[in-house]
Amino acid sequence: MNETKTNLHRRQVLFGGAILLAAPALLATAARAVTPTEIKSRGKLIIGIQGDNPPWGFVNSNGKQEGFDADIGNLFGAELGVAVDFTPLAVANRIPALTTGRVDILFATMAMLPDRAKVVQFSKPYVANIISLVAAKSTEIKTNADMGKFVIGVPRSSTQDTQITNNAPSGTTIRRFDDDAATIQALVSGQVQAVGANMFYVERLNQAKPGTYENKLEFARLYNGACTRLGEKEMNAAANSFIDKIKSNGELAKIYQKWMHMDPPGFPESVEGIPFVAS
Repeated sequence: MNETKTNLHRRQVLFGGAILLAAPALLATAARAVTPTEIKSRGKLIIGIQGDNPPWGFVNSNGKQEGFDADIGNLFGAELGVAVDFTPLAVANRIPALTTGRVDILFATMAMLPDRAKVVQFSKPYVANIISLVAAKSTEIKTNADMGKFVIGVPRSSTQDTQITNNAPSGTTIRRFDDDAATIQALVSGQVQAVGANMFYVERLNQAKPGTYENKLEFARLYNGACTRLGEKEMNAAANSFIDKIKSNGELAKIYQKWMHMDPPGFPESVEGIPFVAS
């Protein structure tokens, strides 16, 4: 676990994060570009997904991958006419798994961020997410400045990590954990007093301690996209065509209702700094 306690360390963390994001680009040449035709010939699509972050992606008690992204991934496999193999990934391992060729595509709660778009190719958005700060109802946090009084947990290299680091005041202690499950457990066990969260953390936390936790601050409303390797025009085109199809035929709406109990939002035609089409 790392802690940021000074402005200098904050800059080091942000610079280090940029290096972590850029490093996969250096490794990307090790992964040969793949096409939908090759995947069809192989008969198998390998999808990178989160394995411990319900309802986005999780492994059930029978060892089967489930969740919102799993349903999307299975539909994409069906669109290509091939079987799907899911590779569960920790937050920090998602981009390296793609750029080094361990997986063919990511449906892995990948928020569309400009730094990420430098090393992976995003598709059109297919789901929205809200990044917030969550704490016990009894914890007094009303402004960003209040965060400095508490120890805050985040999943390492996640969007929550970025948002908390950017919004917390100087001197805030930020503890970084390997994944969402460890971050949630840290709050439940008292290792931290608040956590950077996605839109489902409150529900998961209140399953452990009913009625205890609530959203305190909202930092960003983000969109998630599928990710392929830079320059893979055919895979990017296939992903975009598939996303357009499930938006128009009602399949995306069904998955939204199943896992989020709501209708899909309106999706933007563009996101600043994020090209949807491979060049």
